[in-house]
Amino acid sequence: MKIDLINEANRCLNCKKPLCKIHCPISTDIPNIINLFKENKISEAGEILFYNNPLSIFCSIICPHEEQCKGHCIKGIKGTPVEFPLIEKEISTKYLSNLPLDRKNTKKIDIAIIGGGPAGITSAILLAKEGFNVTIFEAFSKLGGVLRYGIPEFRLSRELVDTFEAYLLNLGVKIKYNTLVGPTHTIQNLKDDGFKYIIITTGVWNPKPMDIRGETKGNVHYAINYLVSPDSYKLGSNVLVIGGGNVAMDAARVAKRSGSNVTVMYRRGEEDMPATKLEIAEAKEDGVNFKFYYAPKEILDDSMIFLRTQSITDESGRKKLITLDATDIAIPYSSIIVAVSQGPKKNIISSEDRISIEKWGTIVVNDDFETTLENVFSCGDVVTGPKTVVAAVNDAKKVVSNILNKEGLI
Repeated sequence: MKIDLINEANRCLNCKKPLCKIHCPISTDIPNIINLFKENKISEAGEILFYNNPLSIFCSIICPHEEQCKGHCIKGIKGTPVEFPLIEKEISTKYLSNLPLDRKNTKKIDIAIIGGGPAGITSAILLAKEGFNVTIFEAFSKLGGVLRYGIPEFRLSRELVDTFEAYLLNLGVKIKYNTLVGPTHTIQNLKDDGFKYIIITTGVWNPKPMDIRGETKGNVHYAINYLVSPDSYKLGSNVLVIGGGNVAMDAARVAKRSGSNVTVMYRRGEEDMPATKLEIAEAKEDGVNFKFYYAPKEILDDSMIFLRTQSITDESGRKKLITLDATDIAIPYSSIIVAVSQGPKKNIISSEDRISIEKWGTIVVNDDFETTLENVFSCGDVVTGPKTVVAAVNDAKKVVSNILNKEGLI
C-alpha cells in the first residue's frame, strides 16, 4: 500500500527534543527535513541530507530504522511512528537526479582510498569536492562494496550504486578496479608514488568459521561469499543457514528465492537474534523456516548434527545460554550457508607496512582514525568490525575532517 508522504509528514510533532535526530547515528536533522518537505522545498531538503550524509539514499533503505529514528519516534509509543525513511528516500531520489559537481579548485594533493564501499565512497566524494586528487583502489570489478556485493538486488538496486560510481568519475575520482593492495602494492609503494594521505576502508570480507568438524566439506559455504555471486551456487533443495544476523537473513532470502527450501538454525531464541525485526519478518514472508535453540556440533556428508540449547536466568537475574548434554539431533541438508560473522581479510595490508592490527584483523586507530603509520587513516568495518552503513559514513566524515584540519582548511 502506497503511503501519502505529505500526510505522513504532517503527523510529525516537531518535538522540542527530537529523539529521532538524537538516535540517528549521523544526527540527521529530521524535523527540519520534514518541514522542508511539507513546504515542497525538495532541493533544499536534499542538499541538507546530502551534505550531512552523502549516502542518505542508501541509509533510507537499509538502515535499521526500528533501532534508530523510527524506534524512538514519540508517535510510535501509542501508535505508528512517522515513516521518515520513506520521506528521506523520496527526497534523496529526486536530489540524486541532478547531483551538483561543485568541486573546488584542485589542491594538487593526491589521496589514495583503499576500498570502494560505503566509507570509501563517502571519503572520495567529500575529498574530491574539496579539490583533492582522489584514487580509489577497488578489489572488485565494480564499486560499491557491501552495497553492491553484500545486499541482495531485491533490497537495493545495483543501478543506484552505479549512479554513485558515475558521480565519482564525474567529480574526477580515478578508480583502479580489480586491484588488491597488499599483494600488488604496499602502503609504502603508494607513498613513494606521491600519495600524501591514504585511507583504508576495505570492510570485512573474511568469513569467520564455526570451527566444527566437517566445515570444509564441498557443500558448506559462507554467506558473505554466496551473496557476492549467488548464481554461481547450486545449493539443492534443502538449505540450512547458520546464524541470526542480517547477513544470514539476506542469504536465506536469496536462497529461498532461488528455489530452495531454507531453514535458519539459530543457537538462541528469536528475541535474541541480532537481525532487525523487519528483516526477520520479511524472511518469514518469503517462506524461510526458523529453528531456535540449535547449536552446531558437526557436519556429516548429508546431515548436520546439532545440540539443543536452553536459555535460563541465573540467581543474579542474568540470562544465560546452556547446552544440553546428549541431545544430538541430525538435520538433513543439501547445502549449508554459514553466517556467524566476518572480519577483515588479513592479506589486505602487507606485513611490510607494519600497521598495527587487532587479533581478528581489525586495524588499530587513534581518536583521529589515524593508524600507526603517519597520514594513513582507516575507518568503517575494517576498524570496528561489522556495523551499519551509516556508521561507516559517519566515521568517513570524521576522517575527511581530520585531513582537512591537517591541511589547515578548517
